[in-house]
Amino acid sequence: MNATMVITVLGIVVIALVGVSGRRAPSKELGEWTVGKRRFSTFTTWFLQAGESFTTFSFLGLAGLAFGAGVAASYALCYLAINFVLQYFTAPRMRELGLRGGYLTQADFFVDRYRSPLLGKVVAVVGAVFLLPYLQLQITGLGMIVQLATGSRTGGNWSMVLATVLTVGFVLWSGIRGIARVAYLKDALMIVGLVVLVVGVAVSVNGGIPGTFTTIRDAHPSLLTLDQEGYDSTFFVTAVIISSIGGGLGTMAHLWPPVLAAGSGRALRSNAVWLPLYQIALGIPVIVGFAGVLLLSKDAAPNSVALTLAGQTLPGWLVGLVAVAAASAAMVPSAAIVVGISSLLSRNLFPARTARAQLRTNHVCVVAAAALALVLGLLRPGLLADMLLLTYGGLTQLAPAIVMGLAKRVRLSAVPALLGIVVGVGVLTWLTFGGGVEVGTVDTGLIALGVNVVVTVVAQVLVGDRRAERERAVEAVGARLG
Repeated sequence: MNATMVITVLGIVVIALVGVSGRRAPSKELGEWTVGKRRFSTFTTWFLQAGESFTTFSFLGLAGLAFGAGVAASYALCYLAINFVLQYFTAPRMRELGLRGGYLTQADFFVDRYRSPLLGKVVAVVGAVFLLPYLQLQITGLGMIVQLATGSRTGGNWSMVLATVLTVGFVLWSGIRGIARVAYLKDALMIVGLVVLVVGVAVSVNGGIPGTFTTIRDAHPSLLTLDQEGYDSTFFVTAVIISSIGGGLGTMAHLWPPVLAAGSGRALRSNAVWLPLYQIALGIPVIVGFAGVLLLSKDAAPNSVALTLAGQTLPGWLVGLVAVAAASAAMVPSAAIVVGISSLLSRNLFPARTARAQLRTNHVCVVAAAALALVLGLLRPGLLADMLLLTYGGLTQLAPAIVMGLAKRVRLSAVPALLGIVVGVGVLTWLTFGGGVEVGTVDTGLIALGVNVVVTVVAQVLVGDRRAERERAVEAVGARLG
């Protein structure tokens, strides 16, 4: 076992131990485990929100996208910034409603605001199904990180198993407090890892970072435009829109616990103002991707660019440090996603009669969700890869109902909201997997969202007409009796 593997494995264990240390006392009910006592400080909420927004995509995906598609990779910087602008307005309102209604999950919001347990169950199913591939992505990405850093596929697989078991362990033991504790460490590791990586790249390219872009401008000018095949301006705009809606309007269930656990709306607004500073750090993988164009073969796998460059430019122990940082960027979101999925299932789909039974059901769901994602990641890594295309687009179908539910008075009925979600998800699935439908580089989630809105509006008009007819009939009967 080389130094890189030793440092990586030890780092993963340390991350889990930090998570275990987050527990104050045994959780006796799901509320304490999921949202604490709803008094998290601005500082803690900051790291929770950042920890769940910056994932393995920050290390592997962005560098790979810049390597293959050039400046189109900057769409991630755009949509994350817009996310926080939207969250400035939506997150405090979600927290206010959650405090008033005792929400623990995203689906609780739908049950309360639309007075429809059925809608809550549908949202729970949609949330769990579309978050599962996102969980599998984090676990598979962690295995890829270790494999690329150490050169051992077996080591990568065992690291996936180890990290998943340890993540489940500290999540079960500490709940959201453990995630918060690990998020502190994760952000520090992420910044250090990215800085080490960019310094290694800078000293390896003639002219450093400025020289990288000068050479790209002269030798690969197309990478500085939105003219790459599959990554044109249409892709860029529609991807930014759908991703901004998905994150900014709270369509992803695992983003709700940090909001519901915040001590005040002011803390959430403050974070929305300052969290975009992380975009500075996200510029580093983009630089690394451009450097990869100059230092690696054009046939290199895009997602391997960052760690391949690390292996070529850094000593083994520093490669291990970068790998640990990347692993933390997988484990924290994995923990948050597991909490999001298990809470939806135990709270809204399989409700138990007692608090103890509900917590026990939740723990079973934690183990089941993580185990399923791990097994599929090990045995059938491509099975959920296609479904990943549906994650953002599928969850974005909840956006119209969330927006209407955030209003002071909910003017949308439960049936139109339900129909819009179901039809939107159906259209997205058909467009993605049906074949024979050419939509170019337009994000299919945006097309499905358009259909969703139309169906919701038409259904609401019909429901409104029928309600008006009933009211007129009641008035007529009252007039005759009078």
